[in-house]
Amino acid sequence: MVFEKVRELIIRELKVQPDKVVLDANLTDDLGADSIDAVEVIMAAEEEFKIQISDEDMKSAKTIGDLVNIIEKKVK
Repeated sequence: MVFEKVRELIIRELKVQPDKVVLDANLTDDLGADSIDAVEVIMAAEEEFKIQISDEDMKSAKTIGDLVNIIEKKVK
């Protein structure tokens, strides 16, 4: 469920093809996100899930799977 929502956010925010949005996709290398794009994705995730993601967590979120894991820990 978290992955599906994150996937929708990334498709919308980064305007990438849905088939590129997989758990092991790197936000910058595979999806072309720059630092501003990454912050926008994180902010959208915070709003969607009603959570706060720390700067440390933000820096460690290299892949979609990393971001999903961070969100899953915070929504429990």
